[in-house]
Amino acid sequence: IVGDSDQLPSVGAGNVLKDLIDSEVINTVRLNEIFRQAQESMIVVNAHKINKGEPLKLNVKGKDFFFIKKEGDDILQEIVGVVSERLPKFYGVDKLKDIQVLSPMRKGTLGVNNLNIELQKSLNPPSKYKTEEVFSKRTFRVGDKVMQIKNNYTRKWQSEDGSNSGHGIYNGDIGYIYYIDKEKKEIFVIFDSLKIVTYKYDELDELDHSFCTTIHKSQGSEFPIVVIPMAWAPPMLLSRNLLYTAVTRAKKQVVLVGEVKYLEFMIKNNRSNNRYSNLAVKLNKFKKEGLLIEDNE
Repeated sequence: IVGDSDQLPSVGAGNVLKDLIDSEVINTVRLNEIFRQAQESMIVVNAHKINKGEPLKLNVKGKDFFFIKKEGDDILQEIVGVVSERLPKFYGVDKLKDIQVLSPMRKGTLGVNNLNIELQKSLNPPSKYKTEEVFSKRTFRVGDKVMQIKNNYTRKWQSEDGSNSGHGIYNGDIGYIYYIDKEKKEIFVIFDSLKIVTYKYDELDELDHSFCTTIHKSQGSEFPIVVIPMAWAPPMLLSRNLLYTAVTRAKKQVVLVGEVKYLEFMIKNNRSNNRYSNLAVKLNKFKKEGLLIEDNE
């Protein structure tokens, strides 16, 4: 089993990987050395520092980990500007496909709900050439970046030319609104640049905008550039493993925007909610009773 026990625990019940390690019954190897090629990346260096509770190396010239100091409403405006103009211009990246904003919470000015509204205005503004529909106070527009938020193993997809087809769109899959048919009341979304999926209007509870998404939802995904607000949130959401998870989603660049005090708080806040799964206890019990198969058997 290969995994990262320092990330957020699973969304559902249990904490299997951590329990297996903590039981000390399973042979475990922990990788903690930073090799030469990784030392060039401040993302890797700072990820290790986060886990150790140490101050991060920020704004090292020519590196890939930056902190932009802003306060209050300026944080929101800075994030919108960084995503829509500064990063695409400086690095030559696609502002929709290559940059992902991650927030620890859904509510508030810097929560996912409001950031999606503000980022949509800048990244995919209204146009007479773009069809749109409003559902439950959400505006779905051709070109919007969206995420499937429920596993749907039976939902059919097919390629644009119809040569390939299959079933299954999964929680966390990111796509783009391809076409809206107002007469048939259908929205077409393209995933992975080839899977076109049709949603009836009454099926749109499976979709959410994903110009910004929660750090929890991003777990298991990776993006070239990640932008993260550093501002007030409920203390339970400003935790070390949440920050670690967000930072390690980035492949090429991390940009933090906000106040340094919240970054420092997250690094220090190693509090995690215990999950009483009893798995580690049972593994130890089985070992004592000789019910586990040893390597030499």
